[in-house]
Amino acid sequence: MTRSPRDSGTTDASSDLADAVEPDGSAEPGIVRVPARERVDGPPGRRALALVVAGIAVVAAAAATGGVIAALNSAPPKTQTASPPSAPGHVTNVAQGNQIAPLRRVVPPDVLAVAARSVSSVQIGRIRKLKQVQDVIAVDAAAVQLQGRQINTFAVDPSIFRSWTPPGTAKNEELWTALASDKFIVSETAMETMGLRGGFGYSIVGKTVPTVTMGGAGPLGLPGIDMLVSLKTGDALQLIPRLAVLVNAPGADPKKLSSGLKKILGAGAEVRNLHEKKNQVTGRSGSYLDLYKKAATTCPGLSWTVLAAIGQIESDHGRNAGPSSAGALGPMQFMPATWKTYGVDGDGDGKADIMNPYDAVPGAAKYLCANGAGGGGKHLYNAIFRYNHADWYVQKVLNLAKAYARTYS
Repeated sequence: MTRSPRDSGTTDASSDLADAVEPDGSAEPGIVRVPARERVDGPPGRRALALVVAGIAVVAAAAATGGVIAALNSAPPKTQTASPPSAPGHVTNVAQGNQIAPLRRVVPPDVLAVAARSVSSVQIGRIRKLKQVQDVIAVDAAAVQLQGRQINTFAVDPSIFRSWTPPGTAKNEELWTALASDKFIVSETAMETMGLRGGFGYSIVGKTVPTVTMGGAGPLGLPGIDMLVSLKTGDALQLIPRLAVLVNAPGADPKKLSSGLKKILGAGAEVRNLHEKKNQVTGRSGSYLDLYKKAATTCPGLSWTVLAAIGQIESDHGRNAGPSSAGALGPMQFMPATWKTYGVDGDGDGKADIMNPYDAVPGAAKYLCANGAGGGGKHLYNAIFRYNHADWYVQKVLNLAKAYARTYS
């Protein structure tokens, strides 16, 4: 690509590629259950995870004593909506208005944990010290009621949390702008099963019952977590502070990481290894692992492991998308001039975006293929050399690709 060699990644094969799973709201194995938001006298979060269903009745009682009668025992209509909202006014450009921070990186979560009570700052500090942990985020959470059904909900800062969602969702400016405007967003499954419609208001039953407008839907990438609300809405619903934790630890053994989390969070904590098959679903590519595998199919003879190795070295799978000192951009670190020739519209949105992993990864496959990577051997070596003109870089890519093959064989 005619640019300065970069070495922004790590040398071990990351185990954080398969990061996205589609929550389905069921009680099947692999689905995280979140305590219901209920009125209690003790510290928030002090309730058993096994009492989620019983907590629904408590939520209903709390809502009723607050002056609002919630008919939770009767079957709601498939689509229960308020009147359509009035026509919106001028929409501020996010990049100009600074309503939400632009997406700078994607942080694939390796483990999701739901504690039995609020996670303390001391516990967060201990989690950060676990081997190979790079990022940790704690969020307010609870099971609330929407359309007469229980739905596990996170209250988040959209500028921060977007990085923890699947690449396609993370780059969806409309979703995060809606969340920043105190609307709620849901998984696609929740939208379909509950008959929800964007732009309509719905009553959300927590400790209070605010009417909140639905802002959109998309894959959230977390098993059993089907709704995100703003911090303001979360405060109104009185979700449990810092109840859930997401951890990113590239290269760590997810099983050992999960075990470490359980020890720190104590009895009653539910920890999910997001790499386990039961915590993953099929569907649109939602992880970098999926993207590398899919892109490799466009170039017969090219292994997805080569793309994964390049993606790790160049940006650590989107965590450092540039610009580099040489001006390279995006998760696969293309020079803009090269992108004009090899850019791909991988997600069919009508544009080839150098910063979008759905476009950048197949763009890298196209570039390598055009330079003979599908031929293997010396042809692959030369193609990688064209990607970055340094023999050490080629050797690093090939060795890392072998490590990926061993890890994901």
